[in-house]
This record gives sequence, structure tokens and C-alpha cells, in this order.
Amino acid sequence: MRASLSTARLSASDRAESWHEAVSHAFVPMAVDLLEEVPSPGAIIGHQLGSVRISRVQAGPQVVTRSRRMIAAGGPPSLILSLQERGTALKEQDGRESVIRPGEFSITDTSRVFRKKIEEGFVFTSFHFPRAELDVSERDLRALTATSFSGTEGSAALVATYLSRMAREAEVLDEAVGRRAAATALDLLALLVDDRSGHSRPQASRSAASLERVKEHILRNLRDPDLSPSTIAEANFMSVRFLHKLFQLEGTTVGGWIRTQRLDRCSRDLLRPVASELGVAGIARRWGFANSSHFSRAFRAAYGMTPRDWQVGGSPAR
Repeated sequence: MRASLSTARLSASDRAESWHEAVSHAFVPMAVDLLEEVPSPGAIIGHQLGSVRISRVQAGPQVVTRSRRMIAAGGPPSLILSLQERGTALKEQDGRESVIRPGEFSITDTSRVFRKKIEEGFVFTSFHFPRAELDVSERDLRALTATSFSGTEGSAALVATYLSRMAREAEVLDEAVGRRAAATALDLLALLVDDRSGHSRPQASRSAASLERVKEHILRNLRDPDLSPSTIAEANFMSVRFLHKLFQLEGTTVGGWIRTQRLDRCSRDLLRPVASELGVAGIARRWGFANSSHFSRAFRAAYGMTPRDWQVGGSPAR
């Protein structure tokens, strides 16, 4: 879902009020102080993916502040991660002050007072989501607000690369894929917090969650003979290397798991009336096996008999 707003067509005198309303609507209620006598046009383009709202913001010099009074007015706690693309921002929260340069990103907690100042024209892309969606401790998160993260090193680079691509693709992703992409983004952000806090145990559980989402994708596309690690990784916004690491958690491989699932479905269909209609070759094709000989060899290796013997005699006693 796309939403956009621009003050370009408004008179200079009307831009300040309109921009203040736009910023508070796109994020949370904030005070906006424009630093130009004649305000530059501002624009916000937003998309919603699952629980994550993505906003690309372009405007002139300004200061935004969230006060205790605004926080007390209510609303669920949320987090804003901002990727700086142009202009340099000065951010303050939790007793820290950090300079965020182009190519870097920072995290803001809207449940506490913060201030952001940019003294030049700027562009940034933000990712706004409920605090409850990020499974990290309050202590670990508080230690990282108003901190500059480089988008070129370690786990921060992984987060920045993934979020940048997710923002570029947001407009063409369907609802289901968008939800999975947002969930993976939150997993990666939690991994970053754990990494900076020196924790390792939670990463395993988040990897397991990512693995389950990948498995769901595979099962939905099991009939596709072109299903492969590269297509799976691309659809789930991860590298092929990371995909293989996920399956290593269970001591298997991507190809091995796909083959097992396909053989299981074929073995069931061979014992059903559909077998007389499709034949062995047809059932193999139905579940993504492009080559009948390969299917027969894989079936014999897994079940100790040929597909035809299985069809005639049924499954062996186990």
C-alpha cells in the first residue's frame, strides 16, 4: 500500500503547518521547527509491509522534537530506524548525541524524549514498527538509541543492505511477501542488537523462525520444477549462503529437504486414485520432478523400492 504527500504545490507560508501535520501523521506526534525563512518543499512517500511502515522523506533544514507531553498523550511504543541517504543529522536520545552521515543509520525509541536536527537539505528512508515486534530486552535496546551504525561493516551492513532493498521493492511486493519481508527485517535488527550487546542465544531462535518461513515458501512452491536455492533466497530477501546456513541448523541441505518433501507427496499420491490418471511420470512432474529417471532413483534410495512396486504393493512395514 502506497501513500504520498508533497508540499511542493503549496505556498511557502502554508508549507510549515502542512509539513508538521505530515510528519506527525507519518511517524508520531512531533514538534517541527523549519530552519529556512522560505521553507523548501518536502515530500514523504510511504508503504506498509506487514507491521513495518516504510517512509522515504525529502525536505529542507529542520529540527524535530518529541516531548514528554507528546509521549504522555498516548499511543503504543514504537521504534524508528532511519537510513540516512543525503544530509547529516544530529540525533539526541537517552543521554547520547550522535552524528548520522549518509550511508549510516540510527534507531529512535518514540516512547522517550528525542531530538533530531538537520541543517541542510536531506533524504532518508525510515522503517517504523511497534516496539513489541522486536524481541530484545529494553536494556539492550536503550544502549543503542541515538547511535550511529555504519552500513558497511558487520551485522549493521547486513541490516542496511536488506532494508535498502526491501524499501526499493516495497511497491511491487504482494501482501503475503511483504509480511515475510518485514518479519525477516525484524529478525535481522534483533540480531544486530544481540550482536552489539554480546548475546548469542537468541540468534539461534531467530534463525529457526527464519527457517520456518523459508520452509513455508518452499511448500507453497513445491510443484515448481525451477525451485532452487537462488530463487528461494531471492523470494525471501536473503543470500544463498545464509539460506544454506539455515538448513545446516537441522543437519540437512536445501536440496535434500526439498527432495524429501517432494518424495513424501509422491509416495502418498501413488497410493491414491489419482495415480491411475497420471501414472508414475505424471505424479513425479506434479511434484516438481522434471526427470522421471531421477525421480525413480531418488524414490528407490528413499523407500527401498521403485515407484511402481510401491504403487502395487503399498508402503513397506516400518
